[in-house]
Amino acid sequence: MISTILERARQGQEITPEEGYLLLTEPYPQAWLQQAADDLRRTLVGEPVSYVVNRNLNFTNICEQHCSFCAFRRDGGQPGSYWLTSEQMVAKVQDALGQGATEICLQGGLHPGAQRQGSTLNYYLDLVSTIKTTAPKIHLHAFSPQEVQFISRQDGISIADVLKALQESGVDSLPGTAAEVLDDRVRRVICPEKIDTATWLSIITQAHEMGIPTTSTMLCGHVETSHQQIQHLHHLRELQRRTVGLTEFILLPFVGAQAPAPLRRRVGRDQPDLSATLRLTAVARLFLGRWVKHHQPSWVKLELAGAVQALQWGCDDIGGTLMEEHITTMAGAKGGTGKTVQELQNAIAALGRPHWQRTTLYQPCQGVPELLACF
Repeated sequence: MISTILERARQGQEITPEEGYLLLTEPYPQAWLQQAADDLRRTLVGEPVSYVVNRNLNFTNICEQHCSFCAFRRDGGQPGSYWLTSEQMVAKVQDALGQGATEICLQGGLHPGAQRQGSTLNYYLDLVSTIKTTAPKIHLHAFSPQEVQFISRQDGISIADVLKALQESGVDSLPGTAAEVLDDRVRRVICPEKIDTATWLSIITQAHEMGIPTTSTMLCGHVETSHQQIQHLHHLRELQRRTVGLTEFILLPFVGAQAPAPLRRRVGRDQPDLSATLRLTAVARLFLGRWVKHHQPSWVKLELAGAVQALQWGCDDIGGTLMEEHITTMAGAKGGTGKTVQELQNAIAALGRPHWQRTTLYQPCQGVPELLACF
């Protein structure tokens, strides 16, 4: 049965959630799975591996929520808390431009005091204006569904109104983060204060309907079951079937070295289980099939060597330069806070596969000497 499922998936045919579950749980040679995922990747996107020159910009780690996996958030006034000024953000954007960045990824904690003229939306619009004024042609990849809902709740306005205002101010796409695992039983354990599954899906759907593309993610390797992992992928596939707005899928394995102690003890592991992550990487490629063409590992979580292995299990993109990654690094990840273009290119070349610089939306980008081709 497994070989039949793999052969159908390899050819790009949809597999059922039940079949996906079997691929995740049944004993069989994992070389079969790896080969099927890699073959489908080759059919859909070919041999080249892409990367993006981008900068993470986490404007504050002050947050009202207390997710059980998060080592990043702080209370206001707590040691280690921060809130960037406009001047600090401008300097970071200018530095990113100097390094050839075509994207700024902007996210932060849910800071109740982050307001302008008594409005949370006005503060977020000021963030967008600061970046777009400094770098008018930069692609602004900003604000998770959780942040969108936070703005809506704080100001008492609709999700649609928030998305429309952000889009008109210069937000080009949304990170599909805060998805964690799209199962409310899991969410009640790891992020009980966050939006539920239906709300996450609704916000992403509304964004797509307004022409705002998003990524998609899964936080894996903690308390979720294989069945819940497949249900998460099924939610994403059905969402993409309706909207075709997902640009990529990114698997984010749990890092717990500095995470809050209760979840760390429950998981019993400080760093990702690479073999389990690679198996899920391959199943995700096969399950999402033709609906989501681009798959990316997290070199921050897996280290660059692990991410390179994932490129042989169905992934076709190695991610971004990031320049300053804080959230996972503060949880104890060993991958580092940034990579140079040369480091990413060398890692790809080690596989004997060509590399190409992409835009956020997977359009060709010729690199720094011809940077305008990226916009």
